[in-house]
Amino acid sequence: CLCSDPPVVSGLAPQKLAGTRKNLERAWDGIMDESWDLTFAVVKAWFSVVVTFIMLPAMFGVSLGITELYMKILVKTLEQKRLQKQMTQGIIQRDDGSMEQEIGELRRCRPKSLAGGEFTLSDIFYFSRKGIESIVEDEVTQRFSSEELASWNLLTRTNNNFHYISLRLTVIWGLGVAIRYCILLPLRITLAAIGLSWLVIGTTLVGLLPSSRMKNWLSELVHLMCYRICARALSATIHYHNKENKPRKGGICVANHTSPIDVVILANDGCYAMVGQVHGGLMGVLQRSMVKSCPHVWFERSEMKDRHLVTTRLRNHVADKEKLPILIFPEGTCINNTSVMMFKKGSFEIGGRIYPVTIKYDPQFGDAFWNSGKYNMVSYLLRMMTSWAIVCNVWYLPAVERQEGEDAVHFANRVKSAIARQGGLEDLSWDGGLKRAKVKDTYKEQQQKKYSSMIVGEDSSD
Repeated sequence: CLCSDPPVVSGLAPQKLAGTRKNLERAWDGIMDESWDLTFAVVKAWFSVVVTFIMLPAMFGVSLGITELYMKILVKTLEQKRLQKQMTQGIIQRDDGSMEQEIGELRRCRPKSLAGGEFTLSDIFYFSRKGIESIVEDEVTQRFSSEELASWNLLTRTNNNFHYISLRLTVIWGLGVAIRYCILLPLRITLAAIGLSWLVIGTTLVGLLPSSRMKNWLSELVHLMCYRICARALSATIHYHNKENKPRKGGICVANHTSPIDVVILANDGCYAMVGQVHGGLMGVLQRSMVKSCPHVWFERSEMKDRHLVTTRLRNHVADKEKLPILIFPEGTCINNTSVMMFKKGSFEIGGRIYPVTIKYDPQFGDAFWNSGKYNMVSYLLRMMTSWAIVCNVWYLPAVERQEGEDAVHFANRVKSAIARQGGLEDLSWDGGLKRAKVKDTYKEQQQKKYSSMIVGEDSSD
């Protein structure tokens, strides 16, 4: 009997193991089926909420008040937890006077006036001071980096030197990170994916239609809907002022340039034919699809023949009063929304009516500036989607035309000054191209000629 027991046990063990394995497999299959069903239900509910409460209202320009409620809560939170900085306006107190005024002030102890046409050793102090100021903190390169904030807005990137201050503030900051990355970011990515995909697909399909009024109407409809969805993807709160001055067909809309989303901000309230530099990556995909349904103009900045071709196309576009207004950013590069830099005169040589527009972002809720040398388009969009919101004001200024005897440079400066004045921005004459290129010798020569005219007379040209 002792010898017969082991074979019986060994015969039953494989059967029990096989049965246990089958039971485990059935249980695992049941768990996986339930998991997939739950995942599908969650995704279905997620898209239903996004489409019903956000996407559809955005497409038709309707607000359900969700964004307004979110902004009220956000403003109240930031005001209560505001952490003021001691210095926000730079480390140098600059004089606003001209070269003549400041040098004249240095000569005030001398009996001979500035008009005497004589070099004075004290003049050196003016140029030395200006040089040191520019080395420490010039007024140009700081326009190519993010604006300094008056208070910390609980975003990590706006206070890189943050140290522990209090447990309560740290908990609130951590809660904000969880909300921005775990709730807002997935929602915004979903909306952005829908909006951009729809833009690419819609413009491509509309581009297959023959030229007609129906094609133009469908193109405007697709652009408007997609831009409104993309604006919701950024939690954009936009306040438009003086809508009676909105750009009209056959005109040229010029605005200060801070970010690629400037296009989304303006096109959220109307359609434009755009002019801009050719890009690669995600931006390039969007440009190639958009141009199929709408007469946008993309060019390569380094190609001289492209410039002449663009000028010709723009003149033909403006001559047709049935075409969409052209949207141009004459600065040619993104500035950090603290100033307006030199407008390229080419935009003002075309002719036609100019519609100036001022765009001013509120940096308290998020930094809209795109530092293209530091971030690519995808990285920049992720930064935007992990901010609290994008809040901005848009002012439509009265249309202007080139006056008799006025050259393109003076016309451009007049429009630039009006845009800067409306938005409370600093009006600078420097070229935004200094962001990528070295300072031209002509800038230095201008200062030399100006000082020379003070010393030897107004007729000096060498």
